[in-house]
Amino acid sequence: MVTAKQRPVIFPVSRTVTVSLVASTVAGIVFGLYMQTIGMIPMIASLAGSESLFAGWTLHMIISWTFGLGYGAMTRFSNRYIILGAVHGLLIWLIGPIIVMPLMMGMGTMFAEILTGAQLTNLITHLGFSLITAFIFTILMRR
Repeated sequence: MVTAKQRPVIFPVSRTVTVSLVASTVAGIVFGLYMQTIGMIPMIASLAGSESLFAGWTLHMIISWTFGLGYGAMTRFSNRYIILGAVHGLLIWLIGPIIVMPLMMGMGTMFAEILTGAQLTNLITHLGFSLITAFIFTILMRR
């Protein structure tokens, strides 16, 4: 069966930015609550030289918004929002806990540990963040 290539509907950039920020706020709160229950928020705070929950949550939300804006940028090229969410989750997992965070903590990258239980759990949680972002983004963009 031959079908026409599906072209993305291009929404105004301001709408994409706003919806990306709203969606990543919700996903960031959900993901942050999980991170807090396993004691990871102080570790996020340590990236800024702090141990406080406030600093950890602030930095976590800034990261969430940054990643959310990245997701929004990806949607400018495709309207397959959920698939983009899965790709985005993989990318932010590689960027965050595999490359940038360990480097900031003086540990080197985590590529050697990429298939360990801890890193696969990180993959699942980052996929969860991005899929929540994608789901909410989809709902809001279709309004």
